[in-house]
Amino acid sequence: MKKNLLKFTIFAGALLWAMPAKAVCPVCTVAVAGGLGLARWFGIDDTITGLWAGALVASVVFWTVNWLSKKNIKFYGRKILVAVFWYGLTFIPLHYMNITGHPYNKLWGVDKFVLGVIIGSLVFAAASIFYNYLKRKNNGKAHFPFEKVAIPLVALAVLSAIFYFIT
Repeated sequence: MKKNLLKFTIFAGALLWAMPAKAVCPVCTVAVAGGLGLARWFGIDDTITGLWAGALVASVVFWTVNWLSKKNIKFYGRKILVAVFWYGLTFIPLHYMNITGHPYNKLWGVDKFVLGVIIGSLVFAAASIFYNYLKRKNNGKAHFPFEKVAIPLVALAVLSAIFYFIT
């Protein structure tokens, strides 16, 4: 009971002092986080959950790099160090909580969650690049409202369906 009260207090406090997000795609990130939470809650395979987690971490990396750029904070290897920080912050606790690294939870010789994170991160980045390409070809305008959100989410949903049938 005390643990739940402490968690709620910390969460509520974080919401009260949270600053508005100034990122690449906050709506997309919230949608990915929601998908991740639902996947774990419904007991969906770790590969699929990893896809959404990877997209979420990639989004946070993009947010952080953009924030540093807007604040004119520049240092050698900034993008790589930010990525290492966020992926480390993701994987280290999961390893110590025994969520990753189980010898029988592998697909193609790689931990299912780790594999999902890698593929999800790459697909999210590729979808973001694809959106920017489409926008550039359309005179700097989106083809439809929330296209920036729809492209990564559709890509992740299609991959989720594919991995559902694989696993």
